[in-house]
Amino acid sequence: MAAPTQRPGPSTASPENAFEPTQDGLALPRPPVFDTVEEERTHRKQQLAGAFRIFGRFGFGEGVAGHISVRDPGEPDMFWVNPFGMSFRHIRVSDLILVDHEGTVVQGGRPVNRAGFVLHSAVHAARPDVVAMCHAHAVHSKAWSALGRVLDPITQDACALYENHAVVTDGAGAVVVDEEAGRLLAEGLGDKRAAFHRNHGLFTVGSTVAEAAWWFVSTERNCQAQLLAEAAGTPVLIDPDNARYTRAATGNPHAGWFSFQPLWDEVVRTDPDLFD
Repeated sequence: MAAPTQRPGPSTASPENAFEPTQDGLALPRPPVFDTVEEERTHRKQQLAGAFRIFGRFGFGEGVAGHISVRDPGEPDMFWVNPFGMSFRHIRVSDLILVDHEGTVVQGGRPVNRAGFVLHSAVHAARPDVVAMCHAHAVHSKAWSALGRVLDPITQDACALYENHAVVTDGAGAVVVDEEAGRLLAEGLGDKRAAFHRNHGLFTVGSTVAEAAWWFVSTERNCQAQLLAEAAGTPVLIDPDNARYTRAATGNPHAGWFSFQPLWDEVVRTDPDLFD
């Protein structure tokens, strides 16, 4: 009789080393550190405009829906966001508007999407650690939100936010225009990096624009993968220990920021007018 197959467990190596080179003298890039608030503000706005271009390229735009915000480094109670009704594909740094927590446009000549303001201001107020937040009506995450479930660890990629995303049912399906709905979304998100607002769509947050944007891009694709897998049969789940091990390697802020860099490099080369 053949010996029983032994199921491998998680590696004994530290998962935090997964994004580090094995050769001495080499190092991965890290998020930049700035000497002045002005330099950091410029960088955040450039990253924001680039993230919109990338979202547009992936087809995440849907009419006037969707918004990405980034906290201002000098005025942490204010955030930069896209003007209401402008295509993601066209947004430049000069188009961004600065909004306070009351929804007043402090800088810029176009209005803000009230639904975006209500949700983003509530999360930014509740989570001082959140620098950026993303939401768009992308097809697969919108479809997945209707199921009212978190994603399962069916692939290595899906493990990045294993046990680190939530489902929020309060206000499900209704256009969010009141502050209480925003508060409930922030409460449901808690300390996690992403949330499915049931019958609405996906929200992601991060300590940089790049991190928050990557969690959105990756989770949208993970929704697509699980919808396809469940349409074909019953997916086999990765066991919790291996899922948590992979999350430690790929679901931390640096891994999210670093994973976004190839997309950033592409859009900088193809869309230089985003810096205008």
